[in-house]
Amino acid sequence: MSKGKTSHHVIEVVDKRDWIALVQQKMDTSPKMLSRSAGEESCCIFRVPQSLVEINEKAYQPHIVSMGPYHHGKQHLEMIQEHKWRYLGSLLARTRSHGVSFKDLFVAIEPLEKSIRECYSETITFDSRQLIEMMVLDGCFVIELFCMVGSLVPRDVDDPIFSMAWIFPFLTRDLLRLENQIPYFVLETLFELTILSSRRQTPTTLAKLALHFFNYMVQRDAKTLEQYYSLKGKHLLGLFRESFIPPSQETTRESSPLLQLIPSAKKLHLAGIEFKPRRTNSFLDIKFGNGVLEIPPLTIDDFTSSVFLNIVAFEQCYRHCTKHVTTYATLMGCLINTPGDAGFLSDHKIIENYFGTDEEVARFFNNVGKDVAFDIHRNYLSELFQNVNEHYRNNWHVRWASFKHTYFDTPWSFMSALAALILLLLTMIQSLFAVYAYVYPPKP
Repeated sequence: MSKGKTSHHVIEVVDKRDWIALVQQKMDTSPKMLSRSAGEESCCIFRVPQSLVEINEKAYQPHIVSMGPYHHGKQHLEMIQEHKWRYLGSLLARTRSHGVSFKDLFVAIEPLEKSIRECYSETITFDSRQLIEMMVLDGCFVIELFCMVGSLVPRDVDDPIFSMAWIFPFLTRDLLRLENQIPYFVLETLFELTILSSRRQTPTTLAKLALHFFNYMVQRDAKTLEQYYSLKGKHLLGLFRESFIPPSQETTRESSPLLQLIPSAKKLHLAGIEFKPRRTNSFLDIKFGNGVLEIPPLTIDDFTSSVFLNIVAFEQCYRHCTKHVTTYATLMGCLINTPGDAGFLSDHKIIENYFGTDEEVARFFNNVGKDVAFDIHRNYLSELFQNVNEHYRNNWHVRWASFKHTYFDTPWSFMSALAALILLLLTMIQSLFAVYAYVYPPKP
């Protein structure tokens, strides 16, 4: 140390009791980004896992409208946010005639605050007034939309939400994004107070209006929808998902511990398995028997691809539901391994492609199953996986299929095989005559 200079070494001493108190505080603090109640049955609205977001980033974020707290207040969603107040005004203008005001809506939702917060996997930071106002505004906007499309209330032909062609498809997709949901019981409470209370003579259900609303994007006949009019989903995405699950396939089945995924469509075809479109009410209703795989036709477009990804994300996060769509997506990911497989299924009328090229369809189905937990031994198609694999491994089936593919797959190969067969028969007949003439020579 040089002369005339002093050195001070400052040592920060943390009191042991303060440190222990700090550690205890950390242990006592509830997680906010994934609450302790996130695994309970009541919690049904989740942030999509980052691993899935990285694969399909645009599939989970709302593009035009926010519903609920996760995306509330984002600047690019403000345009429709302003129209929500207009829709609430038009709804209240009708309900005032039978004594329902905004205060009544607020009072009806206020007791549900605790249940609403329990529906979200993240801790909601909005205070009581903000949260309840948000639920009333968003819920009434959805109900008014459904009633306009369902012709329960008049619709202005110049309303930009309907008259501008690009808005409605984006709006519909946003209402079925996992992070963009509000609890279904909120919608039901508001629906009963604003609509059912004034329609005692011609009652309807919220599920009926919702399914008819989304039916503009996924066309299903009225008889198919009727069986789901009494559904009560956790939210709109859950309701839409459940409307595709056939009642006969609600349970999962156990399978052999040696079960494996199946090969691609073209490989199965070469092994003798035929592909046919199945006429049924649900795209999930797939059957296999006698070497024929029957798959309901599926239209692939921007809407179905978005809904697929969000339903799979929901099934990954919510353990209190079956994994039907995840299973279906896994099966299609197996069948469509290459663009050639996508083209093959399109040729067989199983896929109707409005999504893009065969390569884009193949990439989509390959991405749906990435980083997704799937139990091949416990799902509604486990028996089908097993039967298809058994058929594929059967040597007799493979040999016969190879023979058919070689000689009967095209008219030219069939003609060649037929010509060869006729030539062989003529050669045999000629040989028989030669042998006969040798054994029984003609008498002189």
